[in-house]
Amino acid sequence: MHEVNFAILISHLVIYIVVLLLAVSVHEAGHAWMSYKFGDDTAYMLGRVTLNPVKHTDPIGTLLIPIMAFIFSAVGGLLGAIPLIGWGKPTPVNPRKWHRYRLANFMVSIAGVLANLILLIVAFAIAKIMIWQGVDIQTFFSAEANPFVILISYMMMMMNLSLFVFNLLPFPPLDGSKILSTFLPESFQPFLDLLEQYGFIILLLFVYFGFFSAIIRPFQIGLIYLLVYL
Repeated sequence: MHEVNFAILISHLVIYIVVLLLAVSVHEAGHAWMSYKFGDDTAYMLGRVTLNPVKHTDPIGTLLIPIMAFIFSAVGGLLGAIPLIGWGKPTPVNPRKWHRYRLANFMVSIAGVLANLILLIVAFAIAKIMIWQGVDIQTFFSAEANPFVILISYMMMMMNLSLFVFNLLPFPPLDGSKILSTFLPESFQPFLDLLEQYGFIILLLFVYFGFFSAIIRPFQIGLIYLLVYL
């Protein structure tokens, strides 16, 4: 464990939660909006086609676990190994109402990650403009010069990059498994059903043993490279 500046910790935690709420809200609203466009009004009638975080926040997955993980990560030690994970309230859809089922399944499933990709691009553009305006790249990553503007753009990039890559993994209940199911023949359905029973356990093991960190690391390096040299 190491000494923690609690004033900085709290300010960074607030920014982290704001960024997480925005990323989760955009992700779930993307699913809801796309499902509505394909004829399913289930999420629309529940008020889920909105960026209002109240509609998409899961008290445990969006608040409690991310806050605890963030604090433990800052404090360090054994608990610091807990990954910064979080999720929103799942968007309800009724596939029976979709027009053109296979296309709808693909588009609704991918809508969330595409929404995160848009936020990633916006945050990248903001960060790049700040660098062009003279913000030193080292200062940008340390966030010492302007904790709010610099740190929020950096967290927005890394948060939405993580959600983009993470949700494309082909394990239920992630979007990647639903996207994959669109392209697989019907004979694979029993395997997908079996995977769905144990998908969450597999996913937790995947994160716990660092496989996700190994997958996302090249994407993070690539993003930083573009930020510095583009």
